[in-house]
Amino acid sequence: MLQVEKLNQYYGAAHTLRGVSLNVEKGQCVALLGRNGVGKTTLLKCLMGVLPVASGKVMLEGREITRLKPHERARLGIAYVPQGREIFARLTVEENLLMGMATRPARRAGGIRAEIYELFPVLKDMLGRRGGDLSGGQQQQLAIARALLADPKLIIFDEPTEGIQPSIIKDIERVIRLLRERGDMGILLCEQYFDFAHALADRFVVLSRGEVVASGVQEVMQGEDVKRHLAV
Repeated sequence: MLQVEKLNQYYGAAHTLRGVSLNVEKGQCVALLGRNGVGKTTLLKCLMGVLPVASGKVMLEGREITRLKPHERARLGIAYVPQGREIFARLTVEENLLMGMATRPARRAGGIRAEIYELFPVLKDMLGRRGGDLSGGQQQQLAIARALLADPKLIIFDEPTEGIQPSIIKDIERVIRLLRERGDMGILLCEQYFDFAHALADRFVVLSRGEVVASGVQEVMQGEDVKRHLAV
């Protein structure tokens, strides 16, 4: 589904991504782990086309998308749940959800799918409320629901547990597990908390100082081996 080959990126003279390679298969959840500031969000923004890359390739289903614009990648089937949610605070919950279907006008005509309310029941009772009036956990659920309404082939989560209360984290874990078990999309989960990622991921990729320092399937990657790259 997603193939990243030897990606390099710079902020001025700083070499922020150093030959990063990773793959995400259909029906698979890959956890991207690392401390704050090691390049995780930079990598995700490069995958979405928000930041340019100096060299390397990004492939989606065998098609190179390295130089495509963000809206073109979204149209091809990449959805992004950004760090900090970035919902539209002045729009209602319903309007935020409809924005998720901007690249799917035919679907938008049919309205919001019932499946979204099954995954996130709280949203159905808040359709008329402004996004900025929701709690952080409710905004995170809204951001995920908005991404799913784009019918993605690949969904990217950037720190979905950050600043979220434990009860909502359990709901987010349940939804990601359901998406993985459904088997019709690839999932790239960016996290710094090993236990949350370990419960969901089939494979791990660990970043440190902008480069991959460890990777492997869940059975091979031992907790202590990974956690030493996550501790402050």
